[in-house]
Amino acid sequence: MTTLIRKAWELVSSRTFSSSESTSSSSSSSSPSATAGSGAFNRLPTDLMMKIVRLVGPKEAAKLSVVCRAWRCVVSENELWIFFLQKQEEETYWESFVFSETHLRFGYPLQTFSGESPQLSYMGIYSQRVQVPGSAIIDGGSGYCKFGWSKYACPSGRSATFLEFGNVESPMYSRLHHFFGTIYSRMQVKPSSQPVVLSIPICHYDDTESAKASRRQLKEAMYRVLFDMNVPAVCAINQATLALYAARKTSGIVVNIGFQVTSIVPILNGKVMRKVGVEVMGLGALKLTGFLRELLHRNNINFDSLYTVRTVKEKLCYVAEDYEAELSKNTQASFVSGGEECFTVSKERFQTGEILFQPQLAGLGTRSLHQAVALCMEHCHSAELTGDNAWFKTVVLSGGTACLPGLAGRLEKELHGVLPPYLSDGITVIPPPYGADTAWFGAKIIGNLSTFPGPWCVTKKQFRYKSRIKLMW
Repeated sequence: MTTLIRKAWELVSSRTFSSSESTSSSSSSSSPSATAGSGAFNRLPTDLMMKIVRLVGPKEAAKLSVVCRAWRCVVSENELWIFFLQKQEEETYWESFVFSETHLRFGYPLQTFSGESPQLSYMGIYSQRVQVPGSAIIDGGSGYCKFGWSKYACPSGRSATFLEFGNVESPMYSRLHHFFGTIYSRMQVKPSSQPVVLSIPICHYDDTESAKASRRQLKEAMYRVLFDMNVPAVCAINQATLALYAARKTSGIVVNIGFQVTSIVPILNGKVMRKVGVEVMGLGALKLTGFLRELLHRNNINFDSLYTVRTVKEKLCYVAEDYEAELSKNTQASFVSGGEECFTVSKERFQTGEILFQPQLAGLGTRSLHQAVALCMEHCHSAELTGDNAWFKTVVLSGGTACLPGLAGRLEKELHGVLPPYLSDGITVIPPPYGADTAWFGAKIIGNLSTFPGPWCVTKKQFRYKSRIKLMW
C-alpha cells in the first residue's frame, strides 16, 4: 500500500505544482510530507483515488478513510463497496443480493415501501456480511431432500425426505431425529457449529383449527429435535415462500409441483394467504412419471427402474404450446439407457406434461393446472387484501417437474384464455429461477443476509419461552 500511495503522491505532485514556476519556488522549502500534512492529499484526483482503493482491497481501503476528509468520502461511496461485493458474489447472484438486502434484511414480517426503496449503505452491509457465519440449508422436499451450505454455489448432496424416514406410524420426533441425524452425518459437521435454514413443504393446506394445530405440532417437533441436537438457531420457512424469494419477489402465486400433489399458494408480503385459499391438485411429479412409463409400455419400451423413466422425463419431455398442432409434428428423440441400449420416443415427450392441462388423458378427475391457478387468482381478487390488485398476477413455478420446457409459456397462454381481461392483463409466469433447486436457493438468500441469523432465526431460549412463535408456514 505504501508504494501505491508514494506513486500516487508523485503523480499528484507533478499535476499540481508543475503548472506555475513561481508556485514551485515559493513552496521549495516544503517537503511533500509537510504539504501532505497541510491537506495536499485532498488534491488527489477522485478517479485516481478510486483506482487505488480498488487495488488495495476492502480492509486497507477502510484504513485509508482516516487520512483526510476527501479520502473518507471516496472510501464510503456505495460505488466502491458495490465493486468489492460484486467480486465476492456470483455474477448471476447480484440482483438477488440487492433484492434480499432491500426487502429481507429486517426479518419477518417484511418491510413494505410505499415509494422508492431506501438507499442501502453497502459499506455497512459489507462489514456485516463478513461476520455472517453462514448456515446449513436443509430443503426437505416432498420427494427428496437437498442439503448444503449457504456459502456454496449449490446443494452439496441429496437424500430421501424426512417423510420416508421410519414407519409413518412411528412418532414424529423419532423420525425427524433420524432424518436430521442422517443429514448432519452426510454433511460431516456438528449440528452445534452453525444455524440452520429449513425449507418445509407446504402441508395441512386449510385455515381450519385442526390444520393450524397440525402445522404447530410439526413446527414444534422440528424445533425440539434440532435444539436437542444443540443447533444454535433455526429458521424454518415453507418452500413456496422461498421459491418466491428466489424469483426476487415478496408477493405472488407460487405453483409448486411436488412429488405427490401440486399446490397453488398465494403469498402477500412473504405470508401465505391461507384465508384466501391454497389450491391443491392431486397431480404431482410421480403421476407424470407413471404416465410416461405407461406411454412407453404401449410402444413396447419397458424400463425396470422408475428412476430411468424419470430421467427420460427430465431430459426429453416438454410442454407443447399447442397440443393439437404438436400431434402432427415429428418430435422423435433418442435416449440411451444405462445399459447403452438406445430408445426412440416421440409423442410421449409432450403427452406426459399435457396431463397437467388435460388430466383426463391419464384417466384423472382432478382440476387442470390453469383452472386451479385461475381459481386462486379469482379468490385473491375477491379478497381485496390491498389497494393494488396486481400482487397476485406474478406466478412463480417451483419443483423439478416445473422445469419442463414450455410449461411457463403454456400456463400463461391458458390463463389468458380462461380469465377475464381485468384479471389476465399483466399476468407473468416465471419458470423456476434455479431449476429444481429453487427453494434451496431461496434459503441460501436468507442464510447469507447481512443481518443473519438475528431477525430470521429462533434460538433455543426463545423457543422454550415463546411456545407460539409465529412463522410464515
